[in-house]
This record gives sequence, structure tokens and C-alpha cells, in this order.
Amino acid sequence: MNRLWGHFYTITSHKIKVAGLCFRCGLYKQGILHDLSKYSPIEFISGVRYYQGHRSPISKEKEVLGYSKGWLHHKGRNRHHWEYWVDFFRQGMYAVEMPVNFNIEMVCDRIAASKTYLKESYTDSSPLQYFEGEQGRIAMHPKTVERTYYF
Repeated sequence: MNRLWGHFYTITSHKIKVAGLCFRCGLYKQGILHDLSKYSPIEFISGVRYYQGHRSPISKEKEVLGYSKGWLHHKGRNRHHWEYWVDFFRQGMYAVEMPVNFNIEMVCDRIAASKTYLKESYTDSSPLQYFEGEQGRIAMHPKTVERTYYF
């Protein structure tokens, strides 16, 4: 029961933080709808099962299973994730440019996630440090990357 309430509290407080940031940017609908899929059975059950409190349960699920059912569901339904904008062809991967409104929501999401998981150790540079640390392993369209630094 502890993990259930812990996970519910974490995703709800994260969602509220993102909504506040989106509202400040004029993205009211996106702020309200942000991450609603986290309450769907496939994502919520995985989240509870792998909840730890100090990091995303997706990371733990990937360690245990080698992949995350919750993440596969989540990234295919939430356009603020760069992974949503990657397509695959016989020739390989192609990163599509993310629309500006979802790019802004992505930045709001990263700020809120950093605040949620880092708690007292959060600094205003934490989201940027995370983003820069990911640059070698992500397939994000160059214009999306450039805009992300701008925001």
C-alpha cells in the first residue's frame, strides 16, 4: 500500500508542477492534459510495482525486465517526449522536428521531474545538466535541440 500512495503522490505532484509551468507559458490545455496516461492501468501498475521514490519507476522496470511496458505505452501517447517524434525506416531512424508547443511542454516536464526527484538538491541548472548529459544517446531533431536550449 505504501508504494501505491507513494507513486500516486509522486505522479500527481509532478503533474501539478508541470501544469503550473505550462500555465505560465500559456499552454493551459497541455498543462491540464499532461501525463494523464500515467493513471492508465498499464502505466500505473508498472509505476506502483517499481516505485522507489527517488527516481522514475521506469528506470527500475528497465533494470528488471530489460524494457519498460509503462514507458513503451507512455512515450507513444505523450507528444512532449522526443521519442514520440522518432520514426524508423529501412534506412534507419529519423527524428522529426517537435512542434514548439510540445517542445515547451518537454522543458516544463524536465524542470518538474528534476524538482520532483532531486528534491532539496535541485538547482536551476539541474534540468539543463540532465538534458546535456543525454545528448550523446538521444535522437532529437537538431531544431528541437536548438529550441530546447533557447527555452
